[in-house]
Amino acid sequence: MKAFLQRFALLVSGVLSGFDRVVFKGKLRQLYSPDGMNYYMAANHELLKEFKVHAAAVTQRVLRASLVAKAKEQDRFVYLNSSQISKDQTAREVADQRGVQDGLVCVLQCVEPCWMFDLAKKADGKLTVRGEPGKCSYLYHYFIHPEFGWMYARLQTWFPFEMQVGINGREWLSRQMDREKIKYLRNDNKFLWVEDWQRAQTLLDEQLRTSWVGVLDALQEQVHPLHPQHLGRMPLRYNWTVFQSEWATDVAFHSEAELNRWYDRWLRQAILNYDSIDLLRFMGRTGRLNSNGAPEVETNLHRFYEGKRIKHWVDHNSLKMYNCFNVLRPETTITNPRGFQVFRSATNDPDGPMAWRPMRRTVADMHRRAEVSQKCNERYLEALAATAATRTVKDLAEPLTRRVPQPGGTASRKVRGLNPLAANDAALLTAISDPKWMVNGIRNRDLVATLFPTEPQDRAQRRQRSTHVTRLLRLLRAHSLLQKVPHTHRYQISAEARTKIQALLAARNANPDELMTKAA
Repeated sequence: MKAFLQRFALLVSGVLSGFDRVVFKGKLRQLYSPDGMNYYMAANHELLKEFKVHAAAVTQRVLRASLVAKAKEQDRFVYLNSSQISKDQTAREVADQRGVQDGLVCVLQCVEPCWMFDLAKKADGKLTVRGEPGKCSYLYHYFIHPEFGWMYARLQTWFPFEMQVGINGREWLSRQMDREKIKYLRNDNKFLWVEDWQRAQTLLDEQLRTSWVGVLDALQEQVHPLHPQHLGRMPLRYNWTVFQSEWATDVAFHSEAELNRWYDRWLRQAILNYDSIDLLRFMGRTGRLNSNGAPEVETNLHRFYEGKRIKHWVDHNSLKMYNCFNVLRPETTITNPRGFQVFRSATNDPDGPMAWRPMRRTVADMHRRAEVSQKCNERYLEALAATAATRTVKDLAEPLTRRVPQPGGTASRKVRGLNPLAANDAALLTAISDPKWMVNGIRNRDLVATLFPTEPQDRAQRRQRSTHVTRLLRLLRAHSLLQKVPHTHRYQISAEARTKIQALLAARNANPDELMTKAA
């Protein structure tokens, strides 16, 4: 990121890198083994045929011990009759209506799809308890936590009683800065201005030193106080993993106008020039990369009220960039950590040799998760910094104006140079740079239809136009502006060529007064 900050040092007021949204999951791992629930039933001397009755009784005990009664007393309990209703929005409405400033905001109850245990028969007719998709009731506990701020904890009310905890690193940071009386200007989860950027970054770094198991166990005790008594003779501890993490690097510019001067250029660079290999490199993939066996890469562009966002998906993880007011944010989201490496011992041999192994979901790898996410953001910003060091129009145009060897011919056979300022060549460059050819490429007939919008008078004129366009295609290929798609009659414009053409056409259509003003 040094190159980016060096290039834009005069425009940037501060940078913050740290976790944004983090979602943890807590599971009773032993119950998920093939016979885990059968062992549980045996340990508690319960008959398998009575599983549903037993499970229903345990569910009622869990509900009675939860915070539902307290929430109902304070009129902060809401039953949602659809899983599609936004829980966060509902909780914030309750907080506004009740004037909640700290502590428990509300408890929401909702029936949702889940992975649950139920009674079934094996092939030999014997009963067993096995896991399967189903639906059950969930309790969402929303808090304004004294340390984490706005957060939630979700509890499944049927076996295996899975838990989910969601916090936000930026919400947490605002609490840290409030305690140290550091002034800031915040919009949602972005800080537009901070009185002391360096100290704020130090506070974000302190979040990484959190003892996550202890923190999450304390939250579990608060929302699920019956645990582990409800498990009887088989008390188990929750195993905490990271379901999803977002690591954001916020680059705050002095003003929104200064950011917007560059942002559209960066978007064009990302859309037109970053191919799948580039994005795999940004996401930390090393070694030889090719289309065989490489993960699929997807990209989309979306416009929001605050700005525009480009997002790239690689193997269920994503890297996105968007702007909001004066903040530029690249953000790495990790859902599938196995695409990254961590230097550690084997899970089943903690005292064994250290080696580079796949990253795990466990909270033990949180530091490495933060490290690889930061590297992804930095590589993306470094690529943007390279975009700023643009070449002059002379550097772009001069090679195109020279005679070059004809493709497939001898060195003595050459084609003419291009004149971007001439009407015919400008029309040709405009035609091939149309974005509609980006996906499927352009054919001879497509270019004929674009350059000659009127219908041909006869077959001879049709053949004459096609022959003329064939010569133009040969000219464009000679200047490396078009590449033939193998085994087809289609041509694609390269990312480098598109950059040249867009710069040349922009210069051709520029207002002389504006150019003179900028030159001065």
